[in-house]
Amino acid sequence: MIKFLDLQKINLAYQQEIEEKLLHTFRSGWYLLGNEVKNFEDNLTRYIGSKYAIGVANGLDALRLILRAYIELGIMQKGDEIIVPANTYIASVLAISDNGLVPVLVEPDLNNYNIDITKIEDKISPKTKGIMIVHLYGRIIFSDDLKNIAAKHNLKIIEDNAQAIGAEWKGIRSGNLGDAAGFSFYPGKNLGALGDGGAVTTSDDELAKTIRALANYGSNQKYINIYQGLNSRLDELQAAVLDVKLKYIDTDNDRRREIAERYVLEVKNPNIILPELLDNGKEHVWHLFVIRTSEREKLQNYLTENGVQTLIHYPIPPHKQGAYREMNELHFPITDKIHSEVLSLPISPVMSNEEVLKVINVLNSAQS
Repeated sequence: MIKFLDLQKINLAYQQEIEEKLLHTFRSGWYLLGNEVKNFEDNLTRYIGSKYAIGVANGLDALRLILRAYIELGIMQKGDEIIVPANTYIASVLAISDNGLVPVLVEPDLNNYNIDITKIEDKISPKTKGIMIVHLYGRIIFSDDLKNIAAKHNLKIIEDNAQAIGAEWKGIRSGNLGDAAGFSFYPGKNLGALGDGGAVTTSDDELAKTIRALANYGSNQKYINIYQGLNSRLDELQAAVLDVKLKYIDTDNDRRREIAERYVLEVKNPNIILPELLDNGKEHVWHLFVIRTSEREKLQNYLTENGVQTLIHYPIPPHKQGAYREMNELHFPITDKIHSEVLSLPISPVMSNEEVLKVINVLNSAQS
C-alpha cells in the first residue's frame, strides 16, 4: 500500500540531526521559552522575510491570537465582520467566531479552490474589518486587486498560511504578504513538528508585542498580566525539530512540485479533473494534490483496492457543520460541489518515482 503520507519516513530522513537536537534540548533542562524557540523564531523570520515570528501552540491559536490582538489594540471589536473563504478547513472560521467576530463566507474560484477575489468587495459592509485569505492546498491566493480592495476599505489582510510555507508571490513568501499570518506545524504539514505547533508572522511592532503577551497568559513580564490571555506557547522540543526541518523545506517543496507536475502531465483519465500547473511554479508548494471526480467513492475504493491510500480534504464545508447551524441553510453551490468531489492523492518528498508511477497507472486504469 502506498501511504497517503509516510510521516515516519519523512522524519527518519532527518533522524540524526533531530535526535542530536532533542538530546541537547533534553539535557539543557530548559523546556519552554528558551533558546530553541528563539533560534527557530529567528530563522523563521529570516526565511519568511517578516520582522517578527512568534511561536505558539498550534495553527488555530495562531489565527485566534492575531484577531484577539487586533481587538485588544482597538482595531476590531466584537460583532465586526471578517471575510473568509467558504471553501476551507473549519479552523479558519473557528478563529473568527471564537473572538466574537462574524465570519462572512465568500465562494471560491472553481479553478483553484481558493477564495474568488472578484467576489470579495460585494461582501464588504461597514462592519467589515479584515479579510482572511487561506492559501489552500499550498497554493498562494494573492493579487494587486486584493491589496487595493483592502487599502480602499481600510481592511487588515490575515493569511491562513497553514498549508503553504515556502510558496512565493512576486518574490515575496506567503506569510509576509498581508498584515499578519498564522502557521500550523501539525505533523502532516510541509514543515511538520512531532506534535502540535504553530507560529504568527508579522512586521507590525505593536501587533507582535500584543500577540506575544496574549500567548503567555496576557503577560510580557512575569506575574504582571495586562490582558486576559491564553497559554499558547511553542515548546523547546518542537522548536528544535522544526529548526532542523526548516533548512530542508525548499528542497522538500521542490520534490513535491516534481511529483505534482508528473501527475498533471501523465494522468490521462477523462473522468478526473486535475489541478492547474502554474506558469510560476513557486506559487504552489503542493501540500495536497487534489483531484475532482463526480464518482469519488467509486474511484477512492478502486485506488484502495489497488494499493493507493487517499483522503478527502474536506468532506463537509464549514457552513454545513453542526458547529455552525446558523449557516446550514446558506447557499454556496461552488463550495458544495468541491466538497462533494475532491480527493487527495499521495504526495510527499519521500515518495519514490516508482510509487508516483504506480499512482498514475492506477488512475489511468480506473473506469467510469
